[in-house]
Amino acid sequence: MNKKIKITLSLLFFAITSTTPVLTEDLDVNISQEISFIDVIHNGEKIRIKREQNTKNMVNPEFGRTSRKCPPFCIQPMNLGNGVETVGELELLGYLKKISNGDESIIVIDSRTKDWVKKGTIPGSVNIPWKLLKPEAGADPFEITEILEKEFNVINIEGLWNFSSAKTLVLFCNGMWCGQSPSNIKTLLRFGYPANKLKWYRGGMQNWEILGFTVVK
Repeated sequence: MNKKIKITLSLLFFAITSTTPVLTEDLDVNISQEISFIDVIHNGEKIRIKREQNTKNMVNPEFGRTSRKCPPFCIQPMNLGNGVETVGELELLGYLKKISNGDESIIVIDSRTKDWVKKGTIPGSVNIPWKLLKPEAGADPFEITEILEKEFNVINIEGLWNFSSAKTLVLFCNGMWCGQSPSNIKTLLRFGYPANKLKWYRGGMQNWEILGFTVVK
């Protein structure tokens, strides 16, 4: 090969390698064929959501139990009805990605009580325990109003709620046996929150942990 051809090939190689994105991680266990990981912001810190790479890793014992006393830990239906959409992990990740890209019209909500959240939650979520929205559980009406207005962007006009600019809420709790996020959703529907702006991740922390996703405490 003459010198001129070698130089040309070298320049071509440089051009290709300098414009080709370099993968920051080469993972064995991806989220899907198209997604290796996503980065989100949690409490002001960037967190990378990916799956556990150790293929011999076992699920967190907290979510390894097959049976819990029912009631209260009874199996929830697949669909809560009233137009509320049930979503899976990929859809939830899509909402988290939109939030990380600056979309302020969406909130992912951990509906569990703080004792559960301390054990670990989904990065990018905010904790609004079900008891804070439910009057029957002792929720303060003024606190409910503050959450609706400041967190969910609901407008109060002379005592009437205007949901035209309300945020899309994606709610979860411990999983298919947990009633905390269904309770939040049913309460919000009773308040008049639009069903098409309520999404339910039924799998919750149980499915999240079983799939080896990143958890933050």
